[in-house]
This record gives sequence, structure tokens and C-alpha cells, in this order.
Amino acid sequence: MGVVQKAKMAIDPSFVIGDIDPRIYGSFIEHLGRAVYGGIYEPDHIKATKGGFRQDVLDLVKELNVPIVRYPGGNMVSGYNWEDGVGPLNERPKKLELAWRVLEPNYVGTNEFAEWAKQANAEVMMAVNLGTRGVDAARNLVEYCNHHGGSYYSDLRVSHGYKNPHRIKTWCLGNEMDGPWQIGHKTADEYGRLAVETAKAMKLVDPNIELVACGSSNIEMPTFPEWEATTLTHTYEEVDYISLHQYYGNAADDSASYLAKTLEMDRFIETVIATCDYIKAKKRSKKTMYLSFDEWNVWYHSREADQKLDPWTVAPPQLEDVYNFEDALLVGSMLMSFLKRADRVKMACLAQLVNVIAPIMTENGGPAWRQTIFYPYMHVSVFGRGVSLQPVVQTPRYDTKKYTDVPQLDTAVVYNEEENQLTIFALNRHLDDPLDVTIDIRGFERYQIIEHLVLENDNLKAVNTKEIEMVRPHKNGDAQVAEGKVTARLAPASWHVVRLEKV
Repeated sequence: MGVVQKAKMAIDPSFVIGDIDPRIYGSFIEHLGRAVYGGIYEPDHIKATKGGFRQDVLDLVKELNVPIVRYPGGNMVSGYNWEDGVGPLNERPKKLELAWRVLEPNYVGTNEFAEWAKQANAEVMMAVNLGTRGVDAARNLVEYCNHHGGSYYSDLRVSHGYKNPHRIKTWCLGNEMDGPWQIGHKTADEYGRLAVETAKAMKLVDPNIELVACGSSNIEMPTFPEWEATTLTHTYEEVDYISLHQYYGNAADDSASYLAKTLEMDRFIETVIATCDYIKAKKRSKKTMYLSFDEWNVWYHSREADQKLDPWTVAPPQLEDVYNFEDALLVGSMLMSFLKRADRVKMACLAQLVNVIAPIMTENGGPAWRQTIFYPYMHVSVFGRGVSLQPVVQTPRYDTKKYTDVPQLDTAVVYNEEENQLTIFALNRHLDDPLDVTIDIRGFERYQIIEHLVLENDNLKAVNTKEIEMVRPHKNGDAQVAEGKVTARLAPASWHVVRLEKV
């Protein structure tokens, strides 16, 4: 145990960052690995529903309270023909899926996924193929999904057994089109021109939809942030969001620097916001562009195993990262980054939801279980509804091999006035030093602590398996309220949720 450090915070209900859009707690299901087949869908499983979906997985998704799920990709969508995934199962083609070099049987497609999302109490964020396809396929898919009937594609949906339209509101205009790995990769100008024309056609079919333009695939892309500037120059008045994607890992086994990586994420978000506002000014527009961080997570554990897979099989175990305790801490910090910018980050999708770099793991024919990252994701999704507040924070700082001036206390605050609840999320990033935190809450009279959840473990590399759960939260945090101040001790490398309610 290191030296006990001290931090101070002040919270006031008038220090509002912005309303929290619940869709920042979204997730992602791609036709990749066992995310679909063996993940959400396994018709022969003992717990399968009538539609073939795993009820045990649905129960865990509901526990996470996931509001929106992106589908069907991801890299996969850039070579996907949506028509292959509708109609009678025995007539659907088996296709070579080029992005992940697997065989796609198309047992699950648009209608099945829309039905699964309904059972999961989630909306669908649908992506269209702007790699090998374009305007025509996209507008036809909107017609198929959203038009009530009386037209070719809406009547086709009805003939497939879905009389009522799916009314999908949110649509992604392609995926990672800045990436040379992407099928149909384009320059920013090429993509921007295609995206704006596709957007116009899609909105002619359904003016009520909202659209997400592709931003950079990560902050290290050589075209960042010029990609955003060029893309938005074309699309600014037709789209509602620009996307961001980012994954982190600890391949260097430098845990101190690893837990500080959200400093890069913060810089990524701030740069995209600045670029959006530059285009807004350049266009003399009154419209504010919002951000959709629709791929984010930890991803590095499975890369070596993925290189050894045989191609052209159905649903091989790809990207099956087994997450440890320090991964859970970083995921909590990443979620807080969204809360701290709730005025501009309005959607986010943890990639992905089941088996593939996911909080939920399954065994084919066997059980489903919670990975370590499940818990901070659940905490913020369930308790992070309301408005995001800007705390005034005084915290010790320290240096790592990669970063300087790292705040020991990472925190975000959510106020739900309707429920008279205040929630403080906090991470002590330091690997050795405990942190005594004093929080001034005099602006919240008669608020008392109802719960102090803690996620801690002496082993940063501890994992959860189907046999044993080594990482799980407890309710024995020591937070107390006296004379308008909350005090709590945060152990080194620990995640905290302090919940207060007006009495």
C-alpha cells in the first residue's frame, strides 16, 4: 500500500454539462465470430426462444439496459447485400464474407435482428453498405424497413411475415470508409459525395430518420482530422452525427499508462468537436453536429489467436478477448469520458455485445456469463440517466512511462432530478496509492447515501470464466455524508459508484 493521497470535489445542480442521451450506453452486434451464431442466436440451445434467440443472453442484455444496438457491421457491412438476409431461410444464399473471411449462412438478417432488438428492449442502429453498394440499395432498405406498405419493398417485407414496419430511426452511412482495410475504401471526397447523395435519397423515403456519417477509424489515422473536415463539408446539412471509433490495449503490460489512455480519448473527442464547429462556422450554419462514438472498447487479448483461424467456416471464435480487472477499470473510465461531454456525445456503442470483444460470453450449447467489463458498463448504463454535471475537482497527479500529469481521480457526476438521485462515478487510477476524497454537495440538501458500490481486486489480471467469477462488485464502500460533504476512501486501482437520494 502506498501513501494516502487526498482529493476534493464540489458538485452543484446548476453546473450542467448537458442532458444525457441514453443511447450513449448502446452496443454493437456484427456478423463476426460468434456474436450472432452462438451468441444471440442458437436455435438448438436449451434456453432458445421460439425465434431461436438465447434467452439467457437476452436476460443479461436487459440487465445492462442497452438502449440501442448497431447492426450488421462493422467491416462486414461494406460487402453485405441486405437482400441475402430476408425471406425464407431455405432460400437464403451462403456467401463468402470477405471482411472476416468466413462463410455467412444468412440465417439471421434484418427482420430477425429487429425482432431480437424488440425482445431486448433496444432500438436498432442500422448500417448501410457504402463500400460495394450505394444510393439504390440504401434507399430500398429504408423502404423495406420503414414504409407502411403499398410499395414494392414494403410489400416484400409484408410477404416475409412482417406486416408492421420496423420504424428504424438511426442509420449509419457505411463503416470506417477511411480505412484501407475496408472493402470499397474511399477518399474523404469520394465518401462525402456518396454519403450526401445517399442521405438525401434515404430521407426522401423517410424524412424522420437520423443519419451518422463515417468519421475516422481511430485517432492515429493519417487522414485525421482532415477526413472529418472534408466529409462534413459535403454532408453537414444532411447528417446528424459524425462517428468516432477507438480501441485500447495493454500489449506493453504498462498498467499505469494503460489506465490513463482515456486522456487520448478525451483529446480525440475534443478534436472532433472542434472540427465540427469549424465546418459549422465555415458554412454559416445554425446546426450543431453531434458525435456518435459507435465503436469503442478494449481489444488486444485475442489478436494472436485470430491469426491462426482457418478461413471460410461459419461463426469461428474470432475476437474472443477474455477481459481482466484492469480492462474493467479502463472501460469505466471510457464511459465517464462520454458523460463529461454529454452535450455533444449523444450516442456510443460498446463493441461488441456478445462473445466478440464483449461483456457477455457464451458457450455453444452451454452457459452465458458476465465478463469483468460487464459491471462498469451496467453501473453507468443503469445509474447514469439524467443530466451530466461538471464537478470542480482538485486531485493529485502523477506521471507514467507514456503520460504526464495524469489525474489520480477520474470522475463523472449524474443528477436525476425527477428521481431525486445523485450518482458519483469515480476511478482511482493510481496502482499503489489510496485516495481520500471529500465531496462538497451542499447544493443538494437532505441527500443521503443509499449505496456505495465498489469494484476492486488485488490482481489486475483477474478474469471471470464460466466456472468462477473473480471480479464482481460489492456494496461495502465506506462513503458517508456529514455537514454537506461526502467522504470516501478509494483503494488503489478501484472503481466506485456512490449513489445518493433525497430524503
